[in-house]
Amino acid sequence: MKSNVGGIDKILRILVGVLLIFLALFGTIGVWGWIGVVPLATGLFNFCPAYKLLGINTCKS
Repeated sequence: MKSNVGGIDKILRILVGVLLIFLALFGTIGVWGWIGVVPLATGLFNFCPAYKLLGINTCKS
């Protein structure tokens, strides 16, 4: 897996993921908040399968 997520994109993914999970844990937004696992994982692993399919790369070469 070649990295295709970088910089601000990575930070935003991690922040949004943690926020959604936090809101789900406290029942603010319900079970749908667990979808935050996806942006959190893609931010931590620096790889997004959707970016791969679309040919997008925000990581500096």
